[in-house]
Amino acid sequence: MLFKLEVKTTSHTEMKDITHLIQKAVTDSGVKDGLCTVFIPHTTAAVTINENADPDVVKDFTMELSKIVPWEDGYLHMEGNSAAHLKSSMIGFSEQVIIDNGRLVLGTWQGIYFCEFDGPRHRKVYVKITK
Repeated sequence: MLFKLEVKTTSHTEMKDITHLIQKAVTDSGVKDGLCTVFIPHTTAAVTINENADPDVVKDFTMELSKIVPWEDGYLHMEGNSAAHLKSSMIGFSEQVIIDNGRLVLGTWQGIYFCEFDGPRHRKVYVKITK
């Protein structure tokens, strides 16, 4: 079963906790045991699983990623968003999570994050639920 979700970002660089949206898709699917694949169909956005208890983790994550891949660094890409492309490829465009008894199997402090690197924008997230 495929779900197409929409995410609106409000900042140039942002990590948005979408765990509740993914869990709702799992619940709506009726699948009790299976796999959930989250896929981002954009070249300047990504998805990752990370801590969702302390908001400073997200701040640290985006701060350090911007040090590794600065927005301006003599890139050749004419659109001016090469850093966003690089960051997205580094983080990745998909995550897979086990479904057990209708719930996502995540660690105590884990959440699923949509990562925006060229916003603000309206984005899509595809969620595939399989038994």
